Amino acid sequence: MVHASESPTFRTALRFWAKLGWISFGGPSGQIAIMHEELVERHAWISETEFVHGLNFCMMLPGPEAQQLATYLGWRMHGIRGALAGGILFFLPAVFILWALSLIYVLAGTVPMVAAAFYGLGPAVMAIILRALIQLSRRTLLKLLDWMIAVVAGLLMFHFRGSYPLVVLGAAVVGMIAHSRSAKKPARDLPPPRGDLHFPHILRNGLLCLLAWWIPPLLALTLLGHDSTVAAEGIFFSKAAMVTFGGAYAVLPYVAQHAVIQYHWLSADDMLHGFGLAETTPGPLVIVLQFVAFLGAWHHPGALSPLMAATLGSLLTTWVTFAPSFLYILVGAPFLERMIRLEFLQGALRAISAAVVGVMADFGIWFGGNVLFPTHRFTSPDFFVLVVGLGALAVLLRFRVSVPALLGSCALLGILYRLLLPQG
Repeated sequence: MVHASESPTFRTALRFWAKLGWISFGGPSGQIAIMHEELVERHAWISETEFVHGLNFCMMLPGPEAQQLATYLGWRMHGIRGALAGGILFFLPAVFILWALSLIYVLAGTVPMVAAAFYGLGPAVMAIILRALIQLSRRTLLKLLDWMIAVVAGLLMFHFRGSYPLVVLGAAVVGMIAHSRSAKKPARDLPPPRGDLHFPHILRNGLLCLLAWWIPPLLALTLLGHDSTVAAEGIFFSKAAMVTFGGAYAVLPYVAQHAVIQYHWLSADDMLHGFGLAETTPGPLVIVLQFVAFLGAWHHPGALSPLMAATLGSLLTTWVTFAPSFLYILVGAPFLERMIRLEFLQGALRAISAAVVGVMADFGIWFGGNVLFPTHRFTSPDFFVLVVGLGALAVLLRFRVSVPALLGSCALLGILYRLLLPQG
């Protein structure tokens, strides 16, 4: 058991959070591992118990769990300023990197060499999604009930597009009922609370977070009007932030159904390419929503210039995606030690995790169909995508290759393939 030593100074912690934002590759699992290694094992600023219970709490919340964990751990060490430092610096570098990549995409995406590189990214992204699905299934689907929840969730998402909030709610109810029938003892090894509960302060923090979250999208709606894509993105992604449990792999099906099918902000291929670009950046993978908003506003700028609309839309979307994390942590974290004793929440969390597997499977089928069968004729698969996708999956499962290296290799294969077979 690792016990916490004396907390670092805020300046020392600030340097760590600033560094973390630039090195946090590898998706949620890799980012959480980095924080555990640095904060628990190397510096002992956070105890093992604090870390585990903080992680369990963040996994119960909608939104990106790794960014929420950074927010929680920052709060644990230095209160509100620590939460702001940990939470904001975790995703800030990715904002600038992905904005630049998005601009390159819209300006040069039709250049043959660039288009060939993106062609190679398609099967790589398919392999990444499939590996995540396999890994999550192994950790999550341990009982018959877990499999049943996953299958039902996937079928519901397939037949009733846009049903994600109801799927999550239904899974949580089933999990709470099932868990209430098991005789499990409450957790004993709980971290000491960080100060006393002070309801006026908690209420003030919650109100300030709500205002900070909702004022920007409401301001965009007022200034740009109901027909503005920027305003529509601010409202839509604010709502998405409240219902998307399970991180980026769970939010993407919900967003794809609306951004691609309903609003026509971008194509399925565009979204797949955005996923690949987001994988090459540090920080949370859910930053891909910034790319979705960038393209949506670029294609539908309204009275603004495309670049201005895309920049405003992407920044607004990024803010409303991550701002709720501060509300959840600053209001919910003071109750963490009491909430963690509620066993039914653990049952709900387990059931939601199982449902996410089903949602991811539906997502993989939808995107895989668009990539493997670009003509939408299931008798004519793209054999380059099939072969490279299976090879990338084998490499991911067999070797510890980094995601950026895999994406770069597949992009290079796409370029070489198009050079050798220009009509392929």
